[in-house]
Amino acid sequence: MRRLLLTAAATTAAALTLAACGTTEPAADKTEKKASEAITLKDGKGTEVKLDGPATKVVATEWNVVESLVSLGVDPVGVADVKGYKTWNSAVPLKNEPKDIGTRGEPSMDTVASLAPDLIVATTDLTPAAVKQLREVAPVIEVTSADGTGQIDQMLENVDLIAKATGTTDRAKSLRKDFEAKVAEGKKALADAGMAGKDFAFADGYVASNQVSIRPYTATSLIGEVNEAIGLKNAWTVKGDEAYGLGATDVEGLTKLPKDTQFAYIGNDDDPSATPFTGELAKNSVWKSLPFVKAGDVHRLDDGIWMFGGPGSMQAYIDAVVGALTK
Repeated sequence: MRRLLLTAAATTAAALTLAACGTTEPAADKTEKKASEAITLKDGKGTEVKLDGPATKVVATEWNVVESLVSLGVDPVGVADVKGYKTWNSAVPLKNEPKDIGTRGEPSMDTVASLAPDLIVATTDLTPAAVKQLREVAPVIEVTSADGTGQIDQMLENVDLIAKATGTTDRAKSLRKDFEAKVAEGKKALADAGMAGKDFAFADGYVASNQVSIRPYTATSLIGEVNEAIGLKNAWTVKGDEAYGLGATDVEGLTKLPKDTQFAYIGNDDDPSATPFTGELAKNSVWKSLPFVKAGDVHRLDDGIWMFGGPGSMQAYIDAVVGALTK
C-alpha cells in the first residue's frame, strides 16, 4: 500500500510539472514574439518613438496622414474633422467610419483617449502643447507637414515613416512605384499632346467679406513640383512661403501671368466661398479681360483632390491635369 501511494504521488507530481511547463512555454513564446515585433523609429522631429509592434489602432490629426494610412490599408479609428476630409479628399476615401476627434488644430484629448489608440500620427503643424498632451495618451509620431526644398521627396518619406510604424512597408513600396509610373505616364501624355513646357498656373481662391483672395501654388509647392515633374512650366512669379510654397495675390496679380498660360484650380460645390473663379470673379472686368480667360484656357479640375495629400491625391491630380489639357 505504501508503495502504491508513493507511486501515485510521484505520478501526480510529474503531471503537475508537465502541466506547469505547458503553461509557461506559450507565455515565453508570447514575450519573445512581442520583443521581435517591437519597433523603434525616429519621426519628422527627430524624436525616437518606440512601439510594442505594428500599430493597428491609429488616430490621425491631419488629412494628409489620414490619406497615407488609408492608402497603406490601415483604417484609422479616429480622424480630425471627418466631414471636412470627406468633402475635400474623395480621391482617397475613408473605408470605415472613424470617430471624429475634433478640429485639425485642436483635437479633443478626451475623445482621443477614449479610443485607446496604440499610435497617434500628427504633423509638425500641430502645436507642441497639443503633441505633449497626446503623448500622455499613446505614442506619437510627427511627420513633417511640408518642405519647400523637396515636396515630393517629403511626401514619400512621410508615407514610408507611417508604413514603418504600421508594418506596411511593402505597401509603401507599391505606392511609390505607382506614383512614379503615373508621373511618367502623365509626362508622356502631355508631350504627345504638344503641351510639354507649357506655362501652367494652379491656384485656389477664397471669398471673405466680398473680397477675393487668390493663392498661387508656386514652383516650391507640392502641386508645383508635380506640375514640373510631368513637364509643365510653372507660370507664377510670386514667391511662396518657405514650407508649403504658397503665395498670395488678387485678381490684379493675375495680369502678370504669361498670355498663353493654362490656368487651373480646384473648387468645391459644398463650399461656395472656395470657388470664386465661377462666382465673384465671373463678373469682374479684370478677370474677364485676362488672355487665358478669353481663350477658354481656364480649367476646373476634379473636386475632391486634396492639394496637400499623398501619392493617391497626386495621381488623381495628374489624371485631372492631363485630362484638362489634352481634351
